[in-house]
Amino acid sequence: MVDVTVRGAGVFGLAVAWACLTRGASVRVIDPNGVAAGASGGLVGALAPHTPERWNDKKELQFQSLDMAETFWAGVAEAGGVDPGYARTGRIQPVGSLDLATERACAAEDLWKGKYRWEIRDARDFAPFTPLTPTGLVIHDTLTARAHPRKATAALATALTAKGVEIVAEAAEQGQIVHATGAAGLLAVSEQIGKPVGAAIKGQSALLAHDARHAPQIFVDGLHAVPHADGTVAIGSTTEREFDDPQGCDGALEDILGRIVRLIPALRGAPVVERWAGLRPRARSRAPMLGVWPGRTGEFIANGGFKIGFGMAPIVGTLMADLILDGQDRIPDSFRVAASIPKG
Repeated sequence: MVDVTVRGAGVFGLAVAWACLTRGASVRVIDPNGVAAGASGGLVGALAPHTPERWNDKKELQFQSLDMAETFWAGVAEAGGVDPGYARTGRIQPVGSLDLATERACAAEDLWKGKYRWEIRDARDFAPFTPLTPTGLVIHDTLTARAHPRKATAALATALTAKGVEIVAEAAEQGQIVHATGAAGLLAVSEQIGKPVGAAIKGQSALLAHDARHAPQIFVDGLHAVPHADGTVAIGSTTEREFDDPQGCDGALEDILGRIVRLIPALRGAPVVERWAGLRPRARSRAPMLGVWPGRTGEFIANGGFKIGFGMAPIVGTLMADLILDGQDRIPDSFRVAASIPKG
């Protein structure tokens, strides 16, 4: 008999399992498809904050999660002996409006508690791995980090099993039950309550063979270029609400690859070593969906980490463990399941 059953071995499910385990609970993880079989098995791994302005619950929780990520992933690596590919290497992005960039730099000093910087720098300071910029300037933030999605989930899974947690294809549900089942889970919740609470969004990404492992990642024209520690750079992602083949790579990926090599000259000629496509869970609220499953006693939901799942995983695990084990509900209204249920 275990205290907590987690359905779903993506980053949210594994993070919830880890948080519960560290509180002393016995845990079992169930996923018929294995670890990181869905969106968590992607390539990009940008742990990047929203802009430091118009502050709200989502941005504050994201900041807290990014701030605690270094300690979180270090603990995971120590427990299991597997490197998650985490590093706080920062991020650069072109400056379009100097006035706006300056305003945000000032705001970041307060909103980021003086721990991290959002600063305006000469793009040449980061050459050769730097984007084209109309002003010759870039924003450099020191809060952003990276984690290799597959290595990070493997590190979590290994840490859990090293501490006695079973990760199995199927088993009887026991104790409190957490559903962290990604895009399929959003569909299941929608069907159960009879209203759409979210959707599956297709994403495509790629890995290029270019070693910039110590450089800040780049965000340019809506695209991430994330250097990983293995000498690759992840490029992504597309955002496709309509699609025929959920796992198929097609012209949409070739389009972003063409764009990125124009925007980041250092990547020109870098060979593509892998392409990936899959479905990512986007809750209707656009925030993670956390809390009690409506109408199901002892069952909980941790889902909807569209684009920000790896960055939010540490705080999601903490919030869910608080709720499941201690009955302490610190989940903001905008993150609750009710926030994604259409009214009327």
